[in-house]
Amino acid sequence: MIPPNPTRKHPHRYDAKAYKSRNLIERMFCRLKDFRRIATRYDKRADNFLSAIHLAAALTWWIN
Repeated sequence: MIPPNPTRKHPHRYDAKAYKSRNLIERMFCRLKDFRRIATRYDKRADNFLSAIHLAAALTWWIN
């Protein structure tokens, strides 16, 4: 759940830990989609696609 707008009259509750985890995962997917091969899914076979994801994740981790 996304945190409420601070100017809202009756703000709803949200779980800050879950939001932080979700945000971390979404940012990782965004970094992976920077690689054109993964964003457009050139590979037809699932094992080739998974290996491309592993390579992109390793490259992203190594650069940061």
